[in-house]
Amino acid sequence: MAAAAALAAAEPPPAMPQAAGAGGPAARRDFYWLRSFLAGGIAGCCAKTTVAPLDRVKVLLQAHNHHYKHLGVFSTLRAVPQKEGYLGLYKGNGAMMIRIFPYGAIQFMAFEHYKTLITTKLGVSGHVHRLMAGSMAGMTAVICTYPLDMVRVRLAFQVKGEHTYTGIIHAFKTIYAKEGGFLGFYRGLMPTILGMAPYAGVSFFTFGTLKSVGLSHAPTLLGRPSSDNPNVLVLKTHINLLCGGVAGAIAQTISYPFDVTRRRMQLGTVLPEFEKCLCHHLTILFQYHAGDYEVCLWTPWNSKRIISWFIS
Repeated sequence: MAAAAALAAAEPPPAMPQAAGAGGPAARRDFYWLRSFLAGGIAGCCAKTTVAPLDRVKVLLQAHNHHYKHLGVFSTLRAVPQKEGYLGLYKGNGAMMIRIFPYGAIQFMAFEHYKTLITTKLGVSGHVHRLMAGSMAGMTAVICTYPLDMVRVRLAFQVKGEHTYTGIIHAFKTIYAKEGGFLGFYRGLMPTILGMAPYAGVSFFTFGTLKSVGLSHAPTLLGRPSSDNPNVLVLKTHINLLCGGVAGAIAQTISYPFDVTRRRMQLGTVLPEFEKCLCHHLTILFQYHAGDYEVCLWTPWNSKRIISWFIS
C-alpha cells in the first residue's frame, strides 16, 4: 500500500544542530507534521489512481454485478471499456480522491502520534509498537473517512444505463434520506474495523521490518544518505516502493475475507440479496452457503472451520 511505501517520508527528521536565525523545535515539528500530511495524501492519491481500474473490477466481482459476475479479472478489464468506455474503469475514482487524501494524512499523523504514545505511556518499543500504532492509525483513518468510501463503492458498482446515483453529492443525499440518516453511511463498518487492524498493523510492521533488515544487511545496495542528515541511511526510492508493495500484498491477503464482507454490506440495498447482507454475521453466512469461497480465498481448504469461528 502507498501508506506503507511512503512511511519513510513521514518519519521525523533526525535531530540537527539549530542554525543561527533558524526556527526552534516548534518550527521543526510544524514542518514535520506538514510533510507527513502532504506525503500521506499525495502518495495515497497517486497509488489509488494508478490501480483504479483494478479496484473497480474488484468491486464489481466481489459483489457479483450481474453484468460481469461470469467473467474473470482480465475479462472484466476488457469488458468494462467495451460497455462503458475507458473512463468506466475510473468510475468512483473522484470520490476516492476526495477520501484518500484525508485518509492518508490522518493515518500518517495518527501513526506517529500513537507510536509516541505507546512508547512513552506503555513502555513498548521495537516491532510491537509499530504493529500496535499501525493498527490504531488505520482504524482512526477509516472511521473518519468511511462515508466517502461508502459513496465511492456505490458509484463504482453502477453500470452505464443503470445509474441509481448521478454523482457524489446525489449519492450522499440519497443514502442519507433512504438508509437511516447518518448511520446509513457506516454500513459494513464492523468487518472494516476487524480487517483494518490486521491490514494496517501487518502493513506497517512488514514495511518497517523489511526496511530495518535491508539497511542492516545491504546498506550500500539498498540505502542512500538522508537529505536531512547525510549520516543517516534511508531506503532508495525504488526499494521503498518495492517494500511497500510487498507489505501491502501480504496485509491485503490476510485481511481479504473482511474486505469481501465489507463490500457486500456497503452495497446492501442495491444487491438482489440485500436482506441477507444486513450484518457481518449474515453476510459471511450467506457467502458461505452461496458457495462464494472468495471470502476464504487464502485458506479454501479450511473455509468451513473459519466460517464457524466467525458466526459462533
